[in-house]
Amino acid sequence: MDTNLLAELLYPNIKTLPEDIEARYPKRNLPEGAKVTRLAPSPTGFLHIGNLYGALTDERLAHTSGGVFYLRIEDTDAKRTVPNGIAIIIETLAKLGVNFDEGAVIDGDKGDYGPYRQSDRAEIYQTYAKQLIREGKAYPCFCTEQELEAIRTKQEENKLTTGYYGEFAIWRDAPMDKIQEKLNEGVPFVLRFRSEGSVNNKFKFNDQIKGDIDVTENDIDHVILKSDGIPTYHFAHAVDDHLMGTTHVVRDESWLSTLPFHIQLFKALGFKMPKYCHTAQALKLDNGNKRKISKRKDPEFGLAYYHAQGYPVSAVREYLLTMLNSNFEEWRLANPDLPLEDFKFTTKKMSVSGFLFDLDKLNDISKNVISRMTADEVYDFTLAWAKENDEPFAKLLESNREYAVRILSIGRGGKKPRKDIALWSEVKNYVSFFYDELFERIDSIPENFDKNDVYAVLESFKNSYDENAEQSEWLNNIKVIAENNGFCPDMKQYKADPDAFKGSVADVSMFLRIAVTGRMNSPDLYEVMQILGREKVIGRVFDFKE
Repeated sequence: MDTNLLAELLYPNIKTLPEDIEARYPKRNLPEGAKVTRLAPSPTGFLHIGNLYGALTDERLAHTSGGVFYLRIEDTDAKRTVPNGIAIIIETLAKLGVNFDEGAVIDGDKGDYGPYRQSDRAEIYQTYAKQLIREGKAYPCFCTEQELEAIRTKQEENKLTTGYYGEFAIWRDAPMDKIQEKLNEGVPFVLRFRSEGSVNNKFKFNDQIKGDIDVTENDIDHVILKSDGIPTYHFAHAVDDHLMGTTHVVRDESWLSTLPFHIQLFKALGFKMPKYCHTAQALKLDNGNKRKISKRKDPEFGLAYYHAQGYPVSAVREYLLTMLNSNFEEWRLANPDLPLEDFKFTTKKMSVSGFLFDLDKLNDISKNVISRMTADEVYDFTLAWAKENDEPFAKLLESNREYAVRILSIGRGGKKPRKDIALWSEVKNYVSFFYDELFERIDSIPENFDKNDVYAVLESFKNSYDENAEQSEWLNNIKVIAENNGFCPDMKQYKADPDAFKGSVADVSMFLRIAVTGRMNSPDLYEVMQILGREKVIGRVFDFKE
C-alpha cells in the first residue's frame, strides 16, 4: 500500500511536517538535572485530593530541581467539559497554594510552549498522526458502533479479551480501494495505531515510585484520532509531553494499565519517554477497614472542601508532605521553624501502596501551623476567609482590627502556644464571647453546686474587681473570694480534705469563667477580662442567672 498516498487522502488539509512543529518548540534552557512536570486535568470543574497529592509531587519535583511546573488542560473530551470548568480548576488550585510557572490561565496562556489547551492543538496532533500513517504505523477504521458492539459480544461469548486486535481488527489491512470507497461515500473514520505488540511478551519498566514493574506488551490497535480529528488522551499526552519538554509524568496508579500503549506510542513517534511516577491512591479508615476515599461518601474528597472549611494552605501542604514522603515528619520535628520548601523531597520515599487520608491528623497539623502564626497573620487569613464565606463576621472583624488582634494574641507565642484553632471557620466561635453580637452562654455551672453559693461568689467578685490590678494581685483576690465564701484557696489543701470545703479556688474561677464567657473552656481569664473591660465584665456577671 502507498502509505504516503493514504496519508494525503485522510488528512489533505495538513501541510505541516513534524519538523515544522519541532521548530516551534525548542529544547528548554534549564540547569542540568532540572525537572519539567505538569498537571493536566480535564475541565470538569472538579478536583479531588488525589489531584492535589499529584500536584504537590509535580511542584516539589520541579521546584527542588530548578525546573518548571506547568498547567495543561486536557479538554479533548467535550462531553466532560463544564461551563467555567477551567476557571474553577485554576481558582481552586490557587486557593490551595498550587501556582504554576507557565501554562493555561483563565484568559489564555502564559509561557512559550502553548497552546496549553489541547482543544487548540488539533493541527499539531494531526501532523504527527499523518506522519504515523506515512510510516505504516496508523490506519483508518470505518467500523460503526454496531460493528464494534458485535465484536465485543463475540469476544465476551468466547471469553476473550475485549478490544480491537488480531482477527477482530477488520480494517487493519484493508486495501486502498476499499478505503477510497468509504471516503468517497463520506463515511466517518477514526485513526487507529497499528500495534506490533504481543500479550505473550513481557518486559521490565522502571517506575520512579514503584520501582521495577513487569509490563505486558499491548496488542490492541487503540484509537489515536477520533472521527472529528481530535486526539484521544493517549495520543495527545505523548505529543504534548514531548513538545513541552516534560521530564516526569506524575499520575494515579489507575493509569498503569495504559502504560504498555503509551510506551509504544513514544517509541513509534521517535520521542524520548519521560519518567513515569505512578502515585498510590487515597484510602480512608471506615469502621476499622481501609477503603478508597469516595466522592459520594466523603466531603473531604473534593478540593473545594478545604478552602470552604478554612484550612490554611500551609497546613494542607504540610499534611500532604507527611503522606508523600515517609521521612517528612521526622524532618519537621527536627526543624520546626524551617519552611517546608527546605525539605529534600524525593519520589524514593513515596508510598507504593495506598496512602491513608486522616482528617483528624490534618486538623492536628493545622492547629500546630496556626499556633506558630502571629496574631496579625491569623487575623488577616481569617478576614480573607470570612469575606468569601461569612460577610457579617468579616464586617465585625473589620470594625476594630486592634481589638480582634488583641483577642487573637492571647496565648500566642512562646514554647507552648495555645492550639485552639484548626480552621479559619472556627475562629468565629473562638472569639464569639468577646462580641455582644455573637455572645451566648454555651455551658452551665454543674448542678452539684448550690446556686446561692455561686451567686455569693459572683457578688463578691463584683464588689472587689479592680481592672487595673496586676495578674498576681487579681489571682490573690480570687483566692480571697474563695476563702470568704467557704471554698478552699489552696489546691493541695483541698485535695487533702475536699469534704471540708464547698469546693476549690478552681471552682470559683469556673463560676467566673462561665459568667463572663459563657463557656467552661476559654483562654486565660485574666487576659480575657482585660480585653473585655470592666464595664462588660461586671455587666456579664451582673446578668448571669442560672
